[in-house]
Amino acid sequence: MAMRWWIMLVALLVLALPLSLLAGQVWISPFGAPVPNAVPILIELRAPRAVLALVIGGGLGAAGAAMQGYLRNPLADPGLFGIAPLAALGAVLSFFTGASVQEWALPLFALCGAALAMALLVLIAGRAVDAKIGDGIGRGITLFTLAGMMIASLAGALTSLVISLSPNPFALSEIVTWLMGALENRSWHDVAIAAPPTLFGVLLLLRAGPALDALTLGEAAARSLGVEPARLQALMVLGVGLVVGAGVAVAGIVGFVGLIVPHLVRPLTDHRPGSLIGPSALAGALLVLMADSVCRLIPLTGGELRLGIALSVLGAPFFLLLLLRLRRDLA
Repeated sequence: MAMRWWIMLVALLVLALPLSLLAGQVWISPFGAPVPNAVPILIELRAPRAVLALVIGGGLGAAGAAMQGYLRNPLADPGLFGIAPLAALGAVLSFFTGASVQEWALPLFALCGAALAMALLVLIAGRAVDAKIGDGIGRGITLFTLAGMMIASLAGALTSLVISLSPNPFALSEIVTWLMGALENRSWHDVAIAAPPTLFGVLLLLRAGPALDALTLGEAAARSLGVEPARLQALMVLGVGLVVGAGVAVAGIVGFVGLIVPHLVRPLTDHRPGSLIGPSALAGALLVLMADSVCRLIPLTGGELRLGIALSVLGAPFFLLLLLRLRRDLA
């Protein structure tokens, strides 16, 4: 990726961040009339929310780029591995059991759900990358994808079951609201929960970049260049699991970022999966930050537009356009 595009993405982030701090149902303008309690609003409410948007968006953007390179599928998304649905199931169980009244419970349950999904992926698909099975990589990726889809389907069914068995209307309302995904009323405590695992996960995905580049040359060529399928799979499982689990733990389900961002950034790069991860992280951070700012500005009765809903409204037409483009290319 040319240096000018890196500079442009960073410049857009530097411009969008202060605008995000000023935007909201109560505008805080440095040139307008003073707003009561402006400093606490900025420091305790909007600043952690903006930082969390950067963290979650950056992680999901990097995860989407890495997944599309690993699966060699331009429609791949971090939710495909089943990690996000199982993390969501864990969080839903915290509401169902009443444990969510404890500050630590919801993120802990969500991270445990993500860890369980990672363990299941390794147990189900791990042997498929053994060197004794052909060259291992192609079959491993196929089984890996199918295992992720199975886990996601099972987690979705169990989540629906928990919702149907919800003990009271308050718990049901909390579950449904949380599943929509939002950054409303988040604090620095949530940033402290999400930032370390997300940063570590992105570093693991960046480390997998050279192997993903080699994989584009073909499975046999990748092996001849020293790519170890088991090591690459471990990097992908841990990297995506940490990023997605941390995001779900503090914000609920935030979809389509990992699908949209790599496609927007790819024309600016040399199309190598490894070179796409970093720019996708920056673009993902920018997308979620802007989307969250727009959510705050749209007036709704009884609250604000949920971030997950806004990104789904944006992502679904984008997904349809990708499908139409693929069909045209195959025609």
